[in-house]
Amino acid sequence: LQRMLSIAVEVDKSPNCSSCKIADVIFPFILNIPLRSQREAFLNTMESQLLRCKLLELLFQHSCDMPTTLPLSLAKILYFLNHSSVLLQYQDETPTWQRWDEMLQYLSLLLMSYQNVILAFPLADHLRSSLIDRMDLIIQKAKPKLQDSDDISHVDIQLKIEDFISRMQQVLGQPFPLQITEKLSIFQ
Repeated sequence: LQRMLSIAVEVDKSPNCSSCKIADVIFPFILNIPLRSQREAFLNTMESQLLRCKLLELLFQHSCDMPTTLPLSLAKILYFLNHSSVLLQYQDETPTWQRWDEMLQYLSLLLMSYQNVILAFPLADHLRSSLIDRMDLIIQKAKPKLQDSDDISHVDIQLKIEDFISRMQQVLGQPFPLQITEKLSIFQ
């Protein structure tokens, strides 16, 4: 399935557009996956980084108290940190700290996938371009185009993390479980 989804994203002239269409179709099914381990297995085994970004973006937009119109960027990922709720269907019996842990896990996965699509590897720099255009961009050694909302400072990150911690303290109290502290540190 993951290979077929990856090919479906790549065969289109606009992988960005096809990943949006595929994500829109798959998203309701992800909401109905009953176990965290099953959701994580599905998302972690995705071959298409671009499709994973789109699915996680939809998941966070769905769980936001106030959805944003920002394009997917580092600023939007930080926005999700402070505006996403931790409620997914089937999580009623799950301890609250584990819901926060799952949210941080998906947020880190979104950040890593986004970096792979935009910044990380020479061949991945242009994942939002078609295969034909991508080859031309690689030959020209064109740099990926960053968005204005990708330019965030360490101060921005620190402020958002502090806001998130205070929000989490209201719900969980102190001290945080070790898994949450580790994930927050990795995300930061």
